[in-house]
Amino acid sequence: MFKNMCYVRRKKERDKTNVKKEYIAHKKDTDEKIQTIKEHSDNTAKLCEQYIIPELGNIGYVLGKTHDIGKYQQGFQDKMDGKPIRIEHSICGASVVREAYMDNPIGLMMQYCIAGHHSGLPDGGTANDDENMSTLYGRLKRKTEDYSAYKTELELPDTDWQAEVKFLIRDCRQDDLNLIVDKFAFLTRYCFSCLVDADSEDTAHFCQEPPYLEEMTSDFAACLNKVNNRLQTFVVQTELQKARSVLQKQVFEKIHKEAEIFLMNMPTGSGKTLCSVKFALEKAIRDKKRRIIYVIPFNSIIGQTVKVFQNIFGEDVQILRHQSTYSYEEEGKGEDYKLIVKHATENWSADFIVTTMVQFFESLYSNKRGKLRKLHNMADSILVFDEAHLMPVKFLQPCLQGVAFITKYLNSEAIFLTATMPDFSKLIKEYALPGSKVENLIDDVSAFTKFKKCKYEYIGSIGMEELLRKSKLSASSLIVVNKKKTAQELMRLCTGKKYHLSKYLTSYDIERILQDIHEDLEDLERKYPGLRNVPPEERITIISTSLIEAGVDLDVETVFRQMTGLDSILQAGGRCNREGKRENARTYIFELGGEGLNQKENLTKGLLEKYEDISDLKCIEEYYNRLYAMEREEIEMQSIHNDYQNIRSIGFKTYAEKFRMIDSAGISLVVCRDEESRELMNELRYTGVVNERKLQKYTCSISVSEWNDLLKQKAIDDFGTGIYCLTNLDYYDVNLGITFEATDYFL
Repeated sequence: MFKNMCYVRRKKERDKTNVKKEYIAHKKDTDEKIQTIKEHSDNTAKLCEQYIIPELGNIGYVLGKTHDIGKYQQGFQDKMDGKPIRIEHSICGASVVREAYMDNPIGLMMQYCIAGHHSGLPDGGTANDDENMSTLYGRLKRKTEDYSAYKTELELPDTDWQAEVKFLIRDCRQDDLNLIVDKFAFLTRYCFSCLVDADSEDTAHFCQEPPYLEEMTSDFAACLNKVNNRLQTFVVQTELQKARSVLQKQVFEKIHKEAEIFLMNMPTGSGKTLCSVKFALEKAIRDKKRRIIYVIPFNSIIGQTVKVFQNIFGEDVQILRHQSTYSYEEEGKGEDYKLIVKHATENWSADFIVTTMVQFFESLYSNKRGKLRKLHNMADSILVFDEAHLMPVKFLQPCLQGVAFITKYLNSEAIFLTATMPDFSKLIKEYALPGSKVENLIDDVSAFTKFKKCKYEYIGSIGMEELLRKSKLSASSLIVVNKKKTAQELMRLCTGKKYHLSKYLTSYDIERILQDIHEDLEDLERKYPGLRNVPPEERITIISTSLIEAGVDLDVETVFRQMTGLDSILQAGGRCNREGKRENARTYIFELGGEGLNQKENLTKGLLEKYEDISDLKCIEEYYNRLYAMEREEIEMQSIHNDYQNIRSIGFKTYAEKFRMIDSAGISLVVCRDEESRELMNELRYTGVVNERKLQKYTCSISVSEWNDLLKQKAIDDFGTGIYCLTNLDYYDVNLGITFEATDYFL
């Protein structure tokens, strides 16, 4: 009897040990349901393989299979059981890949991706880095627990990656190591994007209730039909209307052309936006592209562009408006819709996206999981860059090269749209990819002369009082200056009906003021047809910094522009006599007494003296040629290969920190003036957590020294969160913005 009991006990123990162990990747908090590492790895491998371009073969599959190998460590499994353990798992998969494909560039590419799939793509570092360093070399030296159990469940394909290596060096001369480094870095970020989105998607499908979110979709065929209907309503009678039709016809006749990058140089008032969106829709339908991504230079004009599209397309389009200053919660739609938008914002899975240059290019050159996640969804797209010339000169090389890589290797097409086009064909050849196929959509520029709606006149140095006196001679005038404090000072000196725009104002107030300006200008036109005999007290003066120049749809009688780059002057001039209804319209270029000129401003001044008409295409061409020649050294310094000439030591993290399209010298300051904003500030004050996207529209920009001043005056506080709020509203004026002149400022 006793022997039988012992036998039964031993048999039970044997059976227990024979039960296959479940290795857990994720566990739901709600019902303790588990997802095994094998399930998650298989799903991620399939998704990543689905996302990645065919030329990269098995890379997506291998990345998905290996990225979570480190979760086979016993420490991680203990963590899944609720033990408060901190354990690194990302480096294990990188080590496995290194062992399998050590001397292979594709293996190295995967090491970067796997090691960084949570914390972000790391710097490569050097072989001398120790385990305490966060570089790839350093992290690969770290000791880990045994994770060999993965061998019982996961199998790696046996491949030599020859096809993938050939794709990596395709279009690169053997001696062009710079281009090889740049291309390797781009494809690494792309593969990383495929991996982290696949990883996130599978995890979300497991954790979410409901398990799947629908995407933001658009009917491109229906949208195109509406654009065509809109175009058919246009009257072609006046010389200007005929000129507009001639230019648009040139664009539409080239829809069948095969190219990677299209250049659409069209003057202000020629219907660029409508023309570009028709071209994009036609191309998307004809070439079977998944999405259209419309890239705008500034936050301030996205709302205007989105409104134009929504008015045309109606319910046939769901536009993802991706900008830092906008929150979809303002639309008052249900929670399901907010989740759909949140998901689309994270990975750009929407059909029609309107975003900023900053969002687009910083996503392209980031090293962070959250930003890079959307990169792979730039594939199979039509990319439209409105005001393309506003790509910052400093980052011209990486910006152009990034677009060239996307169009050449990710099956996308790009449209560069601007009224003052530099020679992008030359620039792309020089700074991006020599072999890119570029097509100019406007060959005949003779119609451009019909769009010269104002004359440009240099009036030399002038004082503020005289400048304002001259502006008051016009029924409506726009004064654009280079500095925010100059704009404020002019606003204080100005009398009568006046408006002020600068980054000292919150986005909320900028939008409000622009709306007021539009309404007042329209009222003025109605009350005084042709703007004749407008009494002085009814005349409108708008004082602004450069934020008004790119795409802000305003029409004033006269423009005054402080000396600056020629491109900015022409953009400001585009607000003068926009509709071409008035004769003898003028844009005056001036200098303010006592202010010197920088190199760019001196270049413009020289061209003003050389050319009778600075809007002449020859003048514009000379300006850009000389500008890029002046900035050549700075341009070439910003390429990733400049600092990292070896694929094993690429500084993904360091370069991402270096690539800042907006000067980080400015500091954002939250100004709370209504009930919603005050509630947000109180939420930040008492909980330390707040929806930062909601706060963006209440944010203005100040310099570091100005921030220090306000801090000394105890006018601002971050409540220990790092998000600074203006707590003394005496320092803010709804028409001037941050004033630095509160009643107690000097007490």
